[in-house]
Amino acid sequence: MIVHVFGRTDVGRTREHNEDAFVVADLTRGNATLQPEVRTHVVGDRGSLFMVADGMGGAAAGEIASAMAIEVVMRFITEWLSAPEAPTDEEFAQGIKQATAAANAQIYNFALDHPEFRGMGTTATVAGVLGTTLFLAQVGDSRAYLVRDGVGRQITKDQSLMQKLIEAGEITEEEAEYSERRNIILQALGPEPTIKVDLTSQQIRQGDVLVICTDGLSGQVRGEEITAIASRERDLVSACKQMIDRANENGGPDNITVICARFEGAALRDAHADDAVGHRVYALPGDQGLTPSASQSAVGTATTGEMPAMRRPVNKLPPEAFVLTSSLPREDLARRRSRGTLMALIFVLMFLVIATWWGYRTAEQHLTPRHPPGAVPADARP
Repeated sequence: MIVHVFGRTDVGRTREHNEDAFVVADLTRGNATLQPEVRTHVVGDRGSLFMVADGMGGAAAGEIASAMAIEVVMRFITEWLSAPEAPTDEEFAQGIKQATAAANAQIYNFALDHPEFRGMGTTATVAGVLGTTLFLAQVGDSRAYLVRDGVGRQITKDQSLMQKLIEAGEITEEEAEYSERRNIILQALGPEPTIKVDLTSQQIRQGDVLVICTDGLSGQVRGEEITAIASRERDLVSACKQMIDRANENGGPDNITVICARFEGAALRDAHADDAVGHRVYALPGDQGLTPSASQSAVGTATTGEMPAMRRPVNKLPPEAFVLTSSLPREDLARRRSRGTLMALIFVLMFLVIATWWGYRTAEQHLTPRHPPGAVPADARP
């Protein structure tokens, strides 16, 4: 099977910095670039990987979180596939899922060690291709679409408040597009010690086009328009550019990242009307998830701790937002309580000092006469 692939990112029209990140990799040959040898390559026995990450958190934490997610996933997958034998579908899928969990643990522990980045996080949509199967590991609301014979379908499910309300029948998809709460996500890599990775799979057919993107694109360009561009434009460089240009024409309020991949080759069957396309969970037997400590040890120590940080304001988010981290280690909670007690004592002491000084000055004014007895005010003297 041959894959033609290209990716592109853009800061948009209102943001000062780009907190998105992406990677395109030929895992068999260990090449993660957009050079010609990767932009068109044969999918080998260790597969290919495409990933987008949408960082968030203020104080440059978004850039760090998305960069860390890409780095950890790539490092974990590379080590996972280093065995002499090529992976089975199940092993490949397990590797993608555990790599995503490992990225969560790495980002979470980094934030514990750097309180100024508390609450940092990133979405992650990881697409891995092995044989003729597409596997997707997702956390957050970055999306994947599959375009087949001119028809595009979303094959990921947003982990967002709007998606939950749609599924509950409390809001329509059209109403969700214009809701003030449409950017609230229920899960991200980093803010919490554990996550639930949504692992799905899809059989690839001849001529399929995969589009994965951050919400800077999907939030501004409808799926129908993304499908139209992916269907008519054979040049994937141009396709990515057209999608980003369209998002910017619609305001470009967020960073925009998109990867387009088209699949061809003799190994692929032609599409059939009975082929199922959509969100299809891939169940791993006996999978109980990956604990943060296990994933942490699997990938080693973070190497992004020295990345530069630029201060910026943190947007206020409603209580449902992911950034409110509720589960902190006991020792961290103890430190917070100690700091809070110390600050309270300092404020009490300051209040007592000010109150004492004010009382002394007030008493002095009442007890000390303004003019000595018999004295004549200066302005009344002749």
